[in-house]
Amino acid sequence: MMDLFRQFLRSELPRLIESGTRLTILGRRDRLPHGLDAEIAAVERATLPGRRLDLRVAIDYSSRHAIGAAAASWLSEFPFARDLTSCDAGLDGVISRLLGRGDDAAGSDVDLLIRTGGEKRLSDFLLWECAYAELYFLDKPWPDFDVPDLETAIADFRRRERTYGALPAEGMHAASG
Repeated sequence: MMDLFRQFLRSELPRLIESGTRLTILGRRDRLPHGLDAEIAAVERATLPGRRLDLRVAIDYSSRHAIGAAAASWLSEFPFARDLTSCDAGLDGVISRLLGRGDDAAGSDVDLLIRTGGEKRLSDFLLWECAYAELYFLDKPWPDFDVPDLETAIADFRRRERTYGALPAEGMHAASG
């Protein structure tokens, strides 16, 4: 499986760069086969200028681990900190920055999460980043997901009213009347 992933990294790098796609690999890199982390880092550096699409691929990813590691990193960065609210950026900003390993897009909020394979859950995937994401579920397994499926998911997303946790405008009038 990881050999296929290495082949993907090597063969798709020119296409990722040409299409303006920024690739970020999330997950436990310390548990990957020898040398794969360096290959991933090289592809991420090469695609860093991409601005058309942020493609995030999760390998051995756990939000719980990521949040715990971010908190541990923060505490090691500020060992004197007793109150998490003492940071100027606020706890949300600190965790987002640390989850993203310091760059702007990798820890940013997700707008649309597409879940394939018939499951109707996040399964510990990007919990922090998906706080206000629109979720789209598809019974089709990932290897069979194709362009028409993506177009359908995007069309569904465009029909939704994004409220970021607030009541829709109509609901607010009904609730106050």
